[in-house]
Amino acid sequence: MRAKLDENMPDDAARLLTETGWETSTVHDEHLVGAADQLVVTVCQREDRVLFPLDLDFSDIRRYPPEDYSGIVVLRPDEPDRDSVLALLASARWAFAQEPVRRRLWIEEPGRIRIRGVDEMNGLGNT
Repeated sequence: MRAKLDENMPDDAARLLTETGWETSTVHDEHLVGAADQLVVTVCQREDRVLFPLDLDFSDIRRYPPEDYSGIVVLRPDEPDRDSVLALLASARWAFAQEPVRRRLWIEEPGRIRIRGVDEMNGLGNT
């Protein structure tokens, strides 16, 4: 899988995803810091990358229908600090091996992953 980390993600998140087998780039790498959300998701579409933001705006399926994107994984830590974000990513690694991300919206909170999109009633969508 290919990932793009949004501007508010810690640098160590790229390393963590890469160690899990993802090909990872960041908004910082591509000089998209401060770019409009729509531009960021358009770049993700073009590059066939799953977007990893902390921004809850990306969870609006009316604006960002899951079937139109390679995937969006919104992380919702209790605190938006480095350690909390990395803990969520680390805990999601098992789920990435179990459940497809492609064309789905994942919203991960501590102890819970909600999934919207293709076949959303199967698998982890109800956890």
